Amino acid sequence: MKYKESDLNPELLRAIEEMGFEEMTPIQKEAIPVLLEGKDVIGQAQTGTGKTAAFGIPLVLRMNPKDRRLQGVVLCPTRELAIQAADEIRRFAKFMQGVRVLPVYGGQEIYKQIKALKGGVQIIVGTPGRVMDHMRRRTIRMDAVRMVVLDEADEMLNMGFREDMETILKEIDVDHQTALFSATMPQPILDITGTYQKEDAVMIRVVKEELTIPLVEQTYYFIRRQYKEEVTARLLEYHALHRSLIFCNTKKMVDELADNLKKRGFSAEGLHGDLSQHQRDVVMNRFRSGSLEVLIATDVAARGIDVDDVEAVINYDIPQDIEYYVHRIGRTGRAGKEGKAFTLVSGREIYKIREIERICKTKMKEESVPAAGAITSLKAGKILQEAEALLADQKSLKKMKKILEKYSEEGGYELLDLAAALLRIQTGEEKEEIEDLCEPVRRRERGQKERSGIRGRKGGESDRRRKAVEPGEKKHNQDKRKKAGKGFMMEKPQRPEKAKKAGKAKDAGSLYYSALRKKGKEKNQTQPVTQPGRSGFRRERSGISR
Repeated sequence: MKYKESDLNPELLRAIEEMGFEEMTPIQKEAIPVLLEGKDVIGQAQTGTGKTAAFGIPLVLRMNPKDRRLQGVVLCPTRELAIQAADEIRRFAKFMQGVRVLPVYGGQEIYKQIKALKGGVQIIVGTPGRVMDHMRRRTIRMDAVRMVVLDEADEMLNMGFREDMETILKEIDVDHQTALFSATMPQPILDITGTYQKEDAVMIRVVKEELTIPLVEQTYYFIRRQYKEEVTARLLEYHALHRSLIFCNTKKMVDELADNLKKRGFSAEGLHGDLSQHQRDVVMNRFRSGSLEVLIATDVAARGIDVDDVEAVINYDIPQDIEYYVHRIGRTGRAGKEGKAFTLVSGREIYKIREIERICKTKMKEESVPAAGAITSLKAGKILQEAEALLADQKSLKKMKKILEKYSEEGGYELLDLAAALLRIQTGEEKEEIEDLCEPVRRRERGQKERSGIRGRKGGESDRRRKAVEPGEKKHNQDKRKKAGKGFMMEKPQRPEKAKKAGKAKDAGSLYYSALRKKGKEKNQTQPVTQPGRSGFRRERSGISR
């Protein structure tokens, strides 16, 4: 359905047209009419599906411009999302005189917000903590609120805002409309809807259609963990990415990767919760303007980032919750443009890839890491293309030719050698080829099926047992184990006196290990492994398509 075909008022339609919106997304098509009827809504949809417009348009239309009291409240999990949502709602109200929108969030001086609130604001978009702060100061009153929106409700729960959310909802004792939007619907969310929404609340689900973005090319690289940084740098160079998002699971890793990429010559900055609001604003403005090419962020910090023309997303770390993967890759491939998503996989993380493929009903393609020589050749090719374009204008090259000829004669150098040296300067120092960049020979490359193997004390497969071994190494390792005297589980030979004592148990230990291995094979033949170990996705969070 097109916006111009709807019954929305002319002022709003003018603003929507100016924003470039034409067709309603599924969540907008379903939610807007219901909200305009005054009913409560429970909306389930992923990030990037147009949820802000789904509740922002009805919110603006329900406001009374002549009443300067607070009438609409939107709660968001992060400052970035609050700012983003407030900006978009403000654009919807651009031609509706008298409707004022204000973001309220921590990190900004509260007195500036108090001053703005005193001037009269109909809609606030804020984080739960700062909204409660204003409520305690009595700078925000809820006695005239017509509509409340909980945006990214599951994330607010994950961040520990449930008590704050309920405190705010309890404060609104006047008759009002409540809209809740969430990517997932765990039981705590349903408890909130049952307590604070009307019995005739309408459930709207569009999750199944939005699990993956078709235009995003999904690729993974099975590599050794210690080479993650090197592989990331190669991907950025090989694909010549000018605007990319890299996701890490920890703040520490964000900082380390940002520092190391900057040392390699990349325009990179990190974004996480420990940064001040001013620092966040500076980083985001640089990324939006294009002066910053690589933004490295945690999942929480990236909430609310809505930047067009992101060429690629790199999952430096695989997220613990599968829906975060969907959120991440949804940052690229927007507005009908193609996007790329690269995921770095190490060790037994391959099971997480299989889980992503199963839940998201997609297929991720495995690729080889670009070789150092290929990157150098690519750089050289681009430089030579630029040089070729200059050859047509021989007059502009006349001076340069004389300089080269003179330098060649004085130094006794061949012109070809000089050209090669100049090209080397432009391409940078050639990286060393690393043969073992990727994981060793895979089981499937040896014609074996993937299997779970022996589980370690924490429930995960032993890395030593899981690792593929070259045929030549197998005999060597067997000999080493015999010398150790305790079978496969020894990592290094024992002292002679300990090995002597352990010798008696060698045969028993070998028989025990053989029995376990046989049992493991039989188990895998009859019951394929579909769930990862404890370090994989949490079972209750993985079913986003249910």
